[in-house]
Amino acid sequence: RNMSSAGPEGRKKMRECEGLIDSLVYYIQGAIADHEPNDKATENCVCILHNLSYQLEIELPESYAQSIYMQRRNISNNDKTPGCFGTRSRKVKEKQQDTPLPEEKSNPKGVESLWHSTLIRIYLSLIAKSTRNYTQEASLGALQNLTAGTGPMPLAVARTVVQKANGLPSIRAMLHVSHPAVRKTAVSLLRNLSRNPSLQNDIAREVLPDLVSILPECVPGSDIACETTASICYTLFNLTQSSSHNARLLLSAHGLPKVIAISMNDSNMFSKASRAASVLLYSLWSHTDLHSAYKK
Repeated sequence: RNMSSAGPEGRKKMRECEGLIDSLVYYIQGAIADHEPNDKATENCVCILHNLSYQLEIELPESYAQSIYMQRRNISNNDKTPGCFGTRSRKVKEKQQDTPLPEEKSNPKGVESLWHSTLIRIYLSLIAKSTRNYTQEASLGALQNLTAGTGPMPLAVARTVVQKANGLPSIRAMLHVSHPAVRKTAVSLLRNLSRNPSLQNDIAREVLPDLVSILPECVPGSDIACETTASICYTLFNLTQSSSHNARLLLSAHGLPKVIAISMNDSNMFSKASRAASVLLYSLWSHTDLHSAYKK
């Protein structure tokens, strides 16, 4: 667990170590099957996998990434579509949104397991069943790492979490735990998921009222609470920017007075949360059909 946080070179060596990732996954699966999601070894295993999933999209070798993710369906040779770890241009991103996702392997080995739906479901199961804060935080954090990029892998993971594995109820429950680091990581994961336009309505329906409910009445005092507040505002921004319906949901959940109060604190110490709230307000005002409702 300590070695897995030793930086890019350490992560690379551990990902390449034959059988290591498979053994960690195997152990966690056994712990869940035996109804032992709270043992210390499971926590250690999940924390290692969390660290090994950090910056995965960037750090995998280009040739390896392309061999897994090169889109093979109905794409002509002169399209020159890169793997998901290649060019980050807007045109490429749009193309990746349009192309079908590659089918995952039924029997993944080694590093392939890190983004496979089997492990995604394991993380969601641990979030739901474990009562250890570090295990919950590491499971949420691993999913946050895997959904942080812009290519087919993060897109596929996000769809699996929201649509295939029905993970939103488990993540929503973590918004209301008392442990601030767990809550912060849950919000950061939702922020990543909410960047995907095809998932925004599902996320808004499931968790938007909960996000509003945990917004403070004013800018909070601690750094971690301030960061969490900023992340909530940016998540709400993603969910409401293109949807008047979702903006109305925020309004009916009594979110507007909270966002206004947070935006009005211009202290440097709390500027991150205030700036995020201001960005959200500016976006909400763009829904002209809601102006009269806002004024009321």
